[in-house]
Amino acid sequence: MSKRELKKFLSQLSKEQLEEQIVEIYEKFLPVKTYFNFVFNPNEEKLIKDAKLKISNEFFPVARKRPKMRRSVAQKYIKHFISLGVDPFLVADLMLYTIEIAQLLSSEKLIKQEAFFKGVFNSYSQSISFMIEHSILYEFRTRIESIKETTISQHWNNSFEFIDIIERFDY
Repeated sequence: MSKRELKKFLSQLSKEQLEEQIVEIYEKFLPVKTYFNFVFNPNEEKLIKDAKLKISNEFFPVARKRPKMRRSVAQKYIKHFISLGVDPFLVADLMLYTIEIAQLLSSEKLIKQEAFFKGVFNSYSQSISFMIEHSILYEFRTRIESIKETTISQHWNNSFEFIDIIERFDY
C-alpha cells in the first residue's frame, strides 16, 4: 500500500475507527508501542542513564567475573535512540561514554584482542561523524581530545588513527 492509498483509506474512517486502528497497532507492534511511549513521555535522561548502566555492565560486570566487552550493546542503544529522535547532545554523550568506559577497562586490564581496539576506533570515528552531522563537535572537543590522549598514554597500537582523525577537523 502506498502512502497516498493509506491517506485515502484513513480519510474515509471516522474518528472512532481511527482511534481503534491506532490502539490496535499500539498493542500489536512493540516498535510502535516503544515509539508512542517515548513521544508521550520522553524521559531522555532516564533512558540514557539506563543505557549507560547496561553498557558499563558489559565492561565492568556486577554478576559475573569476566567482561564481555561487546560494542554491539552500545551500538544497539545508540541506533535506537537516533531512530527515536533523542537529543543529539545526549546521543553524542552516550557515544563518548562508551569509548571512555572501554578505555577505563583498558587501563585496568591488559587486552590482547586487536578487535577491541579496532572497535573502539570505529566507535570514535562514528561519534565524530555524528557530531559533525549535528554541528555539535565543538561542544565535545575536550572529551574527544581526552580520548585521543588516552590512546597515546595507554600505548594503543592504533593511536595514530585517533590522531589522524582529529587532525582532519579544525574545531
